[in-house]
Amino acid sequence: MADFQFAQARTGAQTGDMSKDAGLRKFMLGVYNKLFLGILLAGALAYAAGAIPAVSQLVFGTPLVYVVQWGPIVLMLGSMFFMKNPSPLATGIMYWAIVVLMGLGLGTWVLMAESGMSAGTRGGIGLTTTYETIAKAFLITASAFGALSLFGYTTKRDLSGIGSFALMAMWGVLAMSLLNFILPPSSMFEWIIMGAVFALSAVLIAVETQQLKDGYYAFGGDARSLAVMTNWGALNFFISFINMFRIVLMFLSSRE
Repeated sequence: MADFQFAQARTGAQTGDMSKDAGLRKFMLGVYNKLFLGILLAGALAYAAGAIPAVSQLVFGTPLVYVVQWGPIVLMLGSMFFMKNPSPLATGIMYWAIVVLMGLGLGTWVLMAESGMSAGTRGGIGLTTTYETIAKAFLITASAFGALSLFGYTTKRDLSGIGSFALMAMWGVLAMSLLNFILPPSSMFEWIIMGAVFALSAVLIAVETQQLKDGYYAFGGDARSLAVMTNWGALNFFISFINMFRIVLMFLSSRE
């Protein structure tokens, strides 16, 4: 799934040591807290969707499965046209809606772990997983996320150029993913797509951290703009985190 990039005004040379700025730390903590709550909710919904038969039937045995599968992409694309002047309320609703849908989608992995059944991708990649594998994938992803975000926060290098490239490349990968439904099935093509998504998501985590830091100074004092930026930042982080988590879990669960 492609990442959603929020527009940021970039600042010039900053004065003072930003790592010691109490206001910046409070702002970033607010973004990470919202991300943490989103991951917690997504995990709870994934467990419910995979481990509670009635919920599993509702999510995966009715047309709701198409909403869960395609809803996040539709919401992100729609926001590009209908959120020209985003508000804290609208961006907050969008964040939690995507968290809910993606969390329910992760229920397929819990269902596999709960039932012991195997699954396969369109390209023929065989998958089987356990709760231990899910835990390992989560710890690997959380460690990688922490290191990448720390790099983006502390680096003095301007990452805006590579960020723009990574964002455009991510949309290109999304187009390739859709094309994969038309082309003949290929496990190699699927792994190439997954590798590209993982690498680009990793880059975007560092870039988005730096953009949040710069955006805090660009919009400092404007509570409305900072609230919107908190929601977009948490959304960007959440999507990148889930992208990476799914790919790590897919790799660890692959029977190839």
